[in-house]
Amino acid sequence: MNTKKTFKNPVLYVSAIIVLLLVIIGAVMPDKFGSVANKLFTFTTSSFGWFYLLAVFIFIIFLVGLAFSKYGKVRLGPVNSRPEYSFFTWIGMLFSAGFGAGLVFWGVAEPMSHFFETPFPSIEAQTEEAARTAMGYAFFHWGVSQWSVFAVVGLVIAYLQFKKEKKGLISTAIQPVVGKNKALGGTIDSLAVIATVMGVATSLGLGILQMNGGLKSVFNLPNSIVVQVAIAGVMLVTYLLSSSTGLNKGIKWLSNLNLGLCLLLLIFVFFAGPTVFILDTFVLGLGDYFTNFIQYSLRLTPYSEDTWVRDWTIFYWAWSTAWSPFVGAFVARVSKGRTIREFVFGVLVVPPAIACLWIAAFGGTAIHSDLFNGTQIAEAVNGDIAVALFETFGNLPMTTILSLLSIFLIFTFLVTSADSATYILGSMTSRGSLNPALIVKIIWGVLITAIAVVLLLAGGLNALQTASLISALPFTIILLIIVVSFLKMIKKDIK
Repeated sequence: MNTKKTFKNPVLYVSAIIVLLLVIIGAVMPDKFGSVANKLFTFTTSSFGWFYLLAVFIFIIFLVGLAFSKYGKVRLGPVNSRPEYSFFTWIGMLFSAGFGAGLVFWGVAEPMSHFFETPFPSIEAQTEEAARTAMGYAFFHWGVSQWSVFAVVGLVIAYLQFKKEKKGLISTAIQPVVGKNKALGGTIDSLAVIATVMGVATSLGLGILQMNGGLKSVFNLPNSIVVQVAIAGVMLVTYLLSSSTGLNKGIKWLSNLNLGLCLLLLIFVFFAGPTVFILDTFVLGLGDYFTNFIQYSLRLTPYSEDTWVRDWTIFYWAWSTAWSPFVGAFVARVSKGRTIREFVFGVLVVPPAIACLWIAAFGGTAIHSDLFNGTQIAEAVNGDIAVALFETFGNLPMTTILSLLSIFLIFTFLVTSADSATYILGSMTSRGSLNPALIVKIIWGVLITAIAVVLLLAGGLNALQTASLISALPFTIILLIIVVSFLKMIKKDIK
């Protein structure tokens, strides 16, 4: 890719300037910025919660219908192409760029939060019924629905890049419906870059806080900004080194390491924890997930003042949608050569299945400990959500080794997410290039870390996270246009 052309791209300048302005406001006036962001987010989720739920439900129907249709055999690439990566590496890449770090964070924290404060007012907290509902809802939030949002973006971009040999940009994906419009296209691509930068920066910041919490529990290191800046520095150097090696070395190697470590921890907790209880929980959780899928997918509470659905389900769907340009574009990049059917089932089934196994093992171990051993993990999580995983390890053998492995896993997941984000941001701001210039990746890499550190110092991290989620509303509309665009394209291309 010509570096001079990249630096003439208005998307690069417009998005970088807006991000910098938001960060300066977030750092100088964190409380005021947080207040405005919260009001906007509350307005979008309370007024358009129905729209988020309906849209995600439509995405699932669209993807499953497409996979079973005659178009399921279509390859994302030339007719004779074959997958670029092995199945294990592919799944590792999907997981690492997607929500691996989030799952490590929420795998215990979410079920314990629902166990402590139940999704339904009629269910008494910290009872057997509360435990069952908590697991069923955690399965639902980390299941097919969340991944359907990434799959829609990934499928369309992969089809454009590898089948039609066009630019893999959100603006290109909507052209069959809205036509060619430079100003609209530039605005949409800039919005995608801004949402990605803010989402990745806040995830990096939250991950640094969790790592600091883990180091405190193992080595009694203080929860201080000095430790957090040191973690951020090590992370920056690591992911810039990985970024310089390209997609087939750094990210590929890290993704295999992440998935391997995940499976190692999962197997250990499965055998060291209450094994039969974990299996029972997994099977029952799947049963509850399938039974309640439609009810949970379309659940709203217009007849009461209850905000639980907005605080959890709608928040998750907004989170997934705001992240969809980044995760979707990365999923597309690593899926060349797969059929649409392989792509849909690979993205919609395997990562959610691993997520449900993880929640059953880790969340199940924590719930078993509280229900039958009288521990108070739920209370500890309610006090500080970042300690959830480490509190659970306190009731298992080899606590220190487990904690160290988890800190390392969080680190590698965050490095992989940041690495894949710099690659995708480089591509987005290089007119969709599959090989963005190293200097552009370095600029975005440094900027993301700087944003995370500045907001950790100023205390504006949650405000920026909330601000990034406001972009979910326009993106939900864009994703629905993308679905119509894709159907128009494929019907025209494949007779």
